[in-house]
Amino acid sequence: MSITKLRDFVVAMTRAAETTPPGAPLMEAARPLLRRLVAQDDWLPEACAAPDAQYYRQYLLHCDPLERFSLVSFVWGPGQKTPIHDHTVWGLIGMLRGAEIETSFRRNDDGSLSVQGEPHRLEPGDIGAVSPEIGDVHQVANAFDDRVSISVHLYGGNIGAVSRHVFDMAGAEKTFISGYSDAVIPNLWDRSREMAR
Repeated sequence: MSITKLRDFVVAMTRAAETTPPGAPLMEAARPLLRRLVAQDDWLPEACAAPDAQYYRQYLLHCDPLERFSLVSFVWGPGQKTPIHDHTVWGLIGMLRGAEIETSFRRNDDGSLSVQGEPHRLEPGDIGAVSPEIGDVHQVANAFDDRVSISVHLYGGNIGAVSRHVFDMAGAEKTFISGYSDAVIPNLWDRSREMAR
């Protein structure tokens, strides 16, 4: 397995972050880059695809040195799901393996939450989006009860260090910072095997 596609994505995304205004313009510039990355499932390192029997995993693949963006793989064990949560930054979700069900929520006048629209299913190659401007509160679940699903998420910040919130249906919120599941990230810059060929 070669991580060349991952390295190419990081280079292209860094160039986009240098030339595109932050926020919605950068999110839209990133969409075709993420679509290209998840178009084929042949590049994700095995260490960043390992499920946990109890909890979903969020593996850091790359964080921009200026924290303009971060890329993570979400690994969902059978039947696993997130709590209802927000992001406070823009995000793109690219489905790599399996499928996810996303349920969006809106806040009512009394502060409680209600489901907004129909749940949305992401299949391999599909791209979803969240942001404070277009809708930022959702719950995500593995669409399968009998196998692992993996999605690749791109955020407009270092998502593992962003202060965010989880919610109950009454609208009560609790602050959290997610961190990451891995202790190391893929080494994008060791080209020794390529150069030896």
